[in-house]
Amino acid sequence: MRTLIVGATLTALVGTALTCAATAASAGALVAQPDQGRIGISLSHAETAALADGPVPAMVTKVVPLNRMGAGLHPGSQIQRDQHGGVHASLREVLLESAAHPDGNVVVFLDAPGTHGPRVLDIYEHWN
Repeated sequence: MRTLIVGATLTALVGTALTCAATAASAGALVAQPDQGRIGISLSHAETAALADGPVPAMVTKVVPLNRMGAGLHPGSQIQRDQHGGVHASLREVLLESAAHPDGNVVVFLDAPGTHGPRVLDIYEHWN
């Protein structure tokens, strides 16, 4: 029961932070994937850059430890993976890398507790 309460609290806090960030920047596109057990927001380049430059990545990291986050890196990413495929970069580093490209953006997903192993937050980089 405690795990369920903690998971629900984390999901609510991260969701609130991401919603506030997206609302402040403009209005990211909602991405629902109920079959995957997650919901997310697709941010534009400007929204990605604004999120990277603001306080939200630090706030999210205070609530969600890095080992509970996943990253889908662009094939041209300069962020390194370890021998097990793990990404050891901060949320801000992933956001900044995408924002550094003229058409770079991210999609950020909140995972329902237990649907993606220990992860509760996934971020995917996109650019051409």
